[in-house]
Amino acid sequence: MYDCIIIGGGPAGLSASVYAMRAGLNALLIEGTPIYGGQVLSTYEVDNYLGYPGISGMELGDKFADHADKSGIEKVTAMVNCLTKSGNGWKVETDNGNYEAKAVILATGATHAHLGVPGEEELAGMGVSYCATCDGAFFKNADVCVIGGSDVAVEDAIYLARTCAKVYLIHRRDTLRAANSLVEDLRKCPNVEFLWDSEVKAINGEDGLESVTVVNKKTGEARILPVAGAFVAVGIRPGTELIEDLAELDAGGYAVAGEDCRTNVKGLYVAGDIRKKPLRQIITAVADGANAVTSVQEDIR
Repeated sequence: MYDCIIIGGGPAGLSASVYAMRAGLNALLIEGTPIYGGQVLSTYEVDNYLGYPGISGMELGDKFADHADKSGIEKVTAMVNCLTKSGNGWKVETDNGNYEAKAVILATGATHAHLGVPGEEELAGMGVSYCATCDGAFFKNADVCVIGGSDVAVEDAIYLARTCAKVYLIHRRDTLRAANSLVEDLRKCPNVEFLWDSEVKAINGEDGLESVTVVNKKTGEARILPVAGAFVAVGIRPGTELIEDLAELDAGGYAVAGEDCRTNVKGLYVAGDIRKKPLRQIITAVADGANAVTSVQEDIR
């Protein structure tokens, strides 16, 4: 019986691992792959993590993983299949054995929905981004595009319009799903061009993004947009499948928990991108890991 099982080896889970060992907890970290670090590993450059300006995502992820290793955390590589209450604790069933703990910290992150078009995966981190606030600063005075019609897409376009030379907003419908107030703010940006009824069919470039191929759904007209950055904002999927029948989730599937990371279920905590919160960044995920362990300490002792 462990004091705490941490599920997920991204920034939140690795942070929780370090804090759990410093707190003297008998803890276990479970990650589905032997490579730790989470989404940060696929980020070409991270410029907003305090103390490491310009560090590559791979290097930062390696530093996180090394720190966790030095803490002495016990690690298991396994896919978690089921999470259930067991007496006063929890049973974690994996494809590499079953484990029990008094508390569970779920740090399984969230994944950005992809377009699924040629060139997207190859140029991810080399012009293709899923986070404007993370990567927008790299495209100052450049032409970029935002793909999507939600609040996030419009917020991204407004954010980018402040520093980029031009922003194309590409949406597959003729109206945006975003809040009217956001749309009005976007329309006030003189360097934003709307491409309605349009879909990105290809993302082009060799060593970096050079252009996107856009097709108008109504006319069939194809257009090549020369852009340095393409920001995909077509949805985010939180990794809360394990607790969708256990804990309270919001309409988007995010776990409802405050800064203490406690869910509405005793002994279950969430950290990182799966938690409902206004800002999902590496630094807030790391903070969640620390806060979750603090709550575990208070609750089991």
